Amino acid sequence: MAAALRRRAGGGAAGLRRGPGLWRGLCRQRSTFDVAVVGAGIVGLASARELVRRHPSLAFAVLEKERELAHHQSGHNSGVIHSGIYYTPGSLKAKLCVEGAALCYEYCDQKGIPYKQCGKLIVAVQQEEIPRLKALYERGLQNNVPGLKLIGAKEIQAKEPFCRGLMALDSPYTGIVDYKQVAQAYAEDFQEAGGTILTDFEVTNMEMAKEGSSEMEDGLKYPLVVRSSKGEEISCGHIVTCAGLHSDRLSEISGCSPEPRIVPFRGDYLVLKPEKCYMVKGNIYPVPNPRFPFLGFHFTPRMDGSIWLGPNAVLAFKREGYKLFDFSTGDFLDAVMYSGLWKLVLRNLSYGLGEMYRACFLSAQVKELQKFIPEVTVNDVLRGPSGVRAQALDSDGNLVDDFVFDGGSGDLGSRILHVRNAPSPAATSSLAIAKMIADEVKRRFEL
Repeated sequence: MAAALRRRAGGGAAGLRRGPGLWRGLCRQRSTFDVAVVGAGIVGLASARELVRRHPSLAFAVLEKERELAHHQSGHNSGVIHSGIYYTPGSLKAKLCVEGAALCYEYCDQKGIPYKQCGKLIVAVQQEEIPRLKALYERGLQNNVPGLKLIGAKEIQAKEPFCRGLMALDSPYTGIVDYKQVAQAYAEDFQEAGGTILTDFEVTNMEMAKEGSSEMEDGLKYPLVVRSSKGEEISCGHIVTCAGLHSDRLSEISGCSPEPRIVPFRGDYLVLKPEKCYMVKGNIYPVPNPRFPFLGFHFTPRMDGSIWLGPNAVLAFKREGYKLFDFSTGDFLDAVMYSGLWKLVLRNLSYGLGEMYRACFLSAQVKELQKFIPEVTVNDVLRGPSGVRAQALDSDGNLVDDFVFDGGSGDLGSRILHVRNAPSPAATSSLAIAKMIADEVKRRFEL
């Protein structure tokens, strides 16, 4: 029965991904799945791919509210394949990043997805930054990041002729890739294995099927009913949510804890004008300041040859608001009425005001960039794209810096696994994260 269902569900997958209209026809047939993954970002797609590979006899679906895949965080990031330098030794982030980077390069080689291992310099421009830089080097060694070395001013210029610095940490293993292309490849793997992707399906309700109703026709195997904003339904046995910017809301829909909350921060990039891109060869990053919650301005080459500069970090007034004046009353009120946000703001008031100032004035952003490449001027840059980061925040105003899984109790909660927080570098780590999620699914749901 399960195998037959998998073939039936998988048969319409490619067509459904092309457009939401074909969903209407499938809806009339009452679709049932063993597991539904909510969210077709890179983590959701990697997880669905891993699950269907491990359990080929089961029926899997991915539910995505947009008409295209990897539309939000996965399609609005810097594209860096991180090496794992920054993260606390022994932490899950460190382990998953180092493992995930190796898996990412291997996967791209297998699929013929282009990438560039262009390296990264973390550059100290002040004497007070050098002890922090050396500590980062030691941390990277503990995390087994390959190829790390400390270099001096002359070696910096040999690698990046226009960059000025006292000392740098050279990470040749860092690279760049188009993560949207990677996510699409995950989706193709999932569909080829028999999985179904339903786009234009915004999940608004999850509940147990009512006893004696038509939803119980398949017995107890598919007792969960998932409904969309357009009234469409599927039935399934278990749910895994990888909803990024909406992870807290989906958790609340299912009766689970509202904590940690998602507070959206927008990052605005500048881009170097094409005729000035010769000034940057690889990634150039600042030494992180532990007093501040975000990384700071950096230079990031892209697969198309462009150079992104930034980003800043300012509160977004809409969870999916990529433009300066994008506004959602509900998203704004959710953020500003949360006590955790105000505690974070008060602890970082001067930093936050500085970020807002730099967001408004191009010259202020360029001043930060000139610390590393003095030749960059306001005339060399243009305003570029933006991304929105799903920052998980607890009620004490602390940034939640590691992975958070959540479920609930009772008939409904025990059948749902929420991936509440998959922090940066989730794209780099996606294949390693997927293995961890698949392990957790097996443990919780006994698949």
